Amino acid sequence: MTAIPENNVQVRLAGPEHVNILVDFNLAMALETEKLGLDDSLVRAGVDAVLTGKDLGFYVVAEYTGRTVGGLLITYEWSDWRNAYFWWIQSVYVSPIYRKLGVYRAMHRYVTLEARRRGGVCGLRLYVDKDNQVAQQVYASMRMHQARYDMFELEFDLRPESGRE
Repeated sequence: MTAIPENNVQVRLAGPEHVNILVDFNLAMALETEKLGLDDSLVRAGVDAVLTGKDLGFYVVAEYTGRTVGGLLITYEWSDWRNAYFWWIQSVYVSPIYRKLGVYRAMHRYVTLEARRRGGVCGLRLYVDKDNQVAQQVYASMRMHQARYDMFELEFDLRPESGRE
């Protein structure tokens, strides 16, 4: 398949009708990038929470010839230093046969334009696996640069049956 002209990729806000494909994308992305099998019902509840609650963020989907071929999630981080929001690009997924054809580029362009249209957004951020050179090159081609920050985390197991804190 050759490159898809960007105007043939339709990018829009996701709605409740996209819940199944977004769950599928999240499950596939976790398995592909981290060899991690996720709980379908937990992912479904998480996707649904975003789609039905405007304060958590929003999903964007890319469609080509009527088929949803990509998606990503935007969440918000308040910056008191800037008195504005950073939008975090998360859960990026493009169906394998549509990769390297401009689908992510179209979604990134949509998100950038939407951030400027809405206002109050001081920048876009994302995290990428240190070994994922392909993704890093794609993000660099979108004029993104490696930030000066390293990421640290402490995860909590929220499953009721776990009995752990």
